[in-house]
Amino acid sequence: MTRVPSMSAAPEFVTLQVEAGVGTIRLDRPKMNAIDEQLHWEVRGAAQAAAERADVRAVVLYGGERVFAAGADIKAMSTMTQESMTGWGHELTTSFTTVAEIPKPVIAAITGYALGGGYELALCADFRVMGSTAKVGQPEILLGVIPGAGGTQRLARLVGPAKAKDLVFTGRHVGAEEALEMGLADAVVPDDEVYVTAVAMARKFAAGPPLAMAAAKRAIDAGGDGDLAAGLALESRLFAELFDTEDQKTGMRSFLENGPGKATFAGR
Repeated sequence: MTRVPSMSAAPEFVTLQVEAGVGTIRLDRPKMNAIDEQLHWEVRGAAQAAAERADVRAVVLYGGERVFAAGADIKAMSTMTQESMTGWGHELTTSFTTVAEIPKPVIAAITGYALGGGYELALCADFRVMGSTAKVGQPEILLGVIPGAGGTQRLARLVGPAKAKDLVFTGRHVGAEEALEMGLADAVVPDDEVYVTAVAMARKFAAGPPLAMAAAKRAIDAGGDGDLAAGLALESRLFAELFDTEDQKTGMRSFLENGPGKATFAGR
């Protein structure tokens, strides 16, 4: 049976730090941010808070200067059965999906290693910034299992089935430059610039219209999982709904009076 942690308890391994419109979901479980039950529940709580807080307009996922997350806690998983893993895996997937569904731009700042469950968490972001010596991968096959929290699904949607199969079948680690070439990362910077680069990206998004950002993310993510006609219908509906917002009036008025890119949006 899956244990449901108390949501009233102060988080031990994951915090949400907010500054200038950017919320940083910070993982800090020594030594390698191994993902156990407590950590993923705390990630879920931080993601829910980031989604709900009006002062958070963009999000950075960060594991610290040394490592993003080296994977699941294998010691904790090694004694599980199919029955126990069914419940555990469902909750883990739900936690990661909560991150993916944050209705705001999300950037993963990857240092050190993002492997297995760690890279599956990074896949929940909209963008990934990697340090030049960082490595990513899905090495679960080397343990006699497969990725179980999005690694076969989000990865294939990101880079296509053939590249996803290469990574999943071999379990190999991928360096930053190859990751950039394959589409596993969106930017590669010196290791000590990963977080500041991710925050700078987030601040650009945070200056935009929050309601339109949320609608754009939903249209792209949800529309991409269906056929074209359904996606176009969703896009059309979300587009029309924005014409009842203050931000739409502000943006178009500012464009007519001052030219593009000068509006300040209230998120209403």
